[in-house]
Amino acid sequence: MSTPPPPEHRARVELPEWMRHPEPPRRTLGRRLSGLVEAVPALRQARRSLWRWRDRSRFSERHPVVAGITSFVLVATVATLLVGGALYLLGRIRDRTL
Repeated sequence: MSTPPPPEHRARVELPEWMRHPEPPRRTLGRRLSGLVEAVPALRQARRSLWRWRDRSRFSERHPVVAGITSFVLVATVATLLVGGALYLLGRIRDRTL
């Protein structure tokens, strides 16, 4: 049994200078504020708890059918009230002009 031939050698890609040694990130206001928040333990804890709260599972994700039915009933009720109110106002305007 003979050994398989070695893999073909591929030439190294030459990257431009700006890709090999990029400039450091600019110190924008957002980065400065983020650095301040990370430096103060109470602010860091508040930020992490806000992230946990924001990533929580929402009611509509846990119970999609109940949320869908409830939102449909709510939207239908509000739409009916708006159309009824518009018809009432139209009737009042019509009575005044005749």
